[in-house]
Amino acid sequence: MTELIIPAIISCIVAFFTVYVMTPPLIKFLQKRNFSVRDVNKKDHIMVVRPGGPSIIAGIITSEIVLYIFFQSNEILVIMITSFIAFVIGYVDDRKVMGGWFKPVALVIAATPIILLGTYDSNLSFPLFGSVHIPVLYLGIIIFMIPITGNTINSIDVLNGVASGFMIIASFSLSIALFILQNYEMAIISLPLGFVSLAFYKFHKIPSKIFPGDSGALTLGGMYGAIAILGHVEIIAAVALLPAVINSFLFLTSVKRIVEHRQIKGKPVEHTEDFKLKATDDKTAPVTLVRLILASGPLSEKQVGHTIFKLAIFSGILAIITAFMTGTSI
Repeated sequence: MTELIIPAIISCIVAFFTVYVMTPPLIKFLQKRNFSVRDVNKKDHIMVVRPGGPSIIAGIITSEIVLYIFFQSNEILVIMITSFIAFVIGYVDDRKVMGGWFKPVALVIAATPIILLGTYDSNLSFPLFGSVHIPVLYLGIIIFMIPITGNTINSIDVLNGVASGFMIIASFSLSIALFILQNYEMAIISLPLGFVSLAFYKFHKIPSKIFPGDSGALTLGGMYGAIAILGHVEIIAAVALLPAVINSFLFLTSVKRIVEHRQIKGKPVEHTEDFKLKATDDKTAPVTLVRLILASGPLSEKQVGHTIFKLAIFSGILAIITAFMTGTSI
């Protein structure tokens, strides 16, 4: 355990400061090229640059390279490759609006390194009940999990700071769960995700200076899904991600098809005269987590974000409890 401390500290420092140092010049670069979109939840016509994906993937790759120098494991290679493929897919969508099918289908490619390098275990662990060996079915779980986690994080990226703030909570909860299960090496490998998210949150929080874009959100979600599979904590990871999963489920069941948010005519949220957020009365608009939060009345963007973070903390605690329950069944 003690020999893991130095790699953990170095990789976390590299993850945080790579994003922290790289993001300001990235913002200037994007501003010069007018790669910006309107922040629709601000009263004034405020433009925010995107995507922040390049600094996010840089933080992940550099920190994982540090860990590879120490551990030289295939798991680290898989996380880097999967995260990079997810980034590329998201960046394509950032630069050219693709159909709703593109990201879920393309993210299957990001899952293939896990299978090709054989860095998975066909046993699926459940709390209290132990593990179930499902060799064929588990391949399907791998193929679907990366698209699900990637698009789930992407779907909750609707307010300033929410995607990065949510990932801080979910990823650190997952790391704690891995420590509880004594999967120390994978816990160390997972830590940079939280520190990358933490550094990016500095620029993404209200008022946002940069949006992660599809490239940033898919990178964060893709790495999270890869950690869940390689660490054999799929159920725990799903629990930690529960608010975002519920958001995706509500959206899909109300829209009844895979479609981009920007292609939806009916918007789930409207603005009051003082530009607070309120749930729409439009019956054609999709149901989302934000719309449910606003059902009791208008709230500011910051208040909605804090509510989502509270739900994320609650889910993170449940994930940690689930890890204890899983540990007792092993």
